[in-house]
Amino acid sequence: MLVLLIAFLVVGPKDLPKVARWMGRSVKKLRAIIREVKQETGWDEIETEIRDTKAEVKALKNEADITSELKDASAELDTSLKSVQHELNEAKQEIQSTEKS
Repeated sequence: MLVLLIAFLVVGPKDLPKVARWMGRSVKKLRAIIREVKQETGWDEIETEIRDTKAEVKALKNEADITSELKDASAELDTSLKSVQHELNEAKQEIQSTEKS
């Protein structure tokens, strides 16, 4: 809106449609030139390759994430330690009860 207002003030209402058409054509030509340069330099292919590589790296990172496996192993170890501790407490109580007798 601001650009249109400035263009209206600078160019005037009479020549504004001509300037707008010229700008539209210029933008269209510029886009065509950019598209052509991308095709000639292979930029589109490079962009696609970079996106694909990024997706592959992300997938590998997710596959290599062993956090959940470590949590499971930690939980199993904790359970085993508690079981051993419980058995040691029972053995201690048995030893104490046999010493008292």
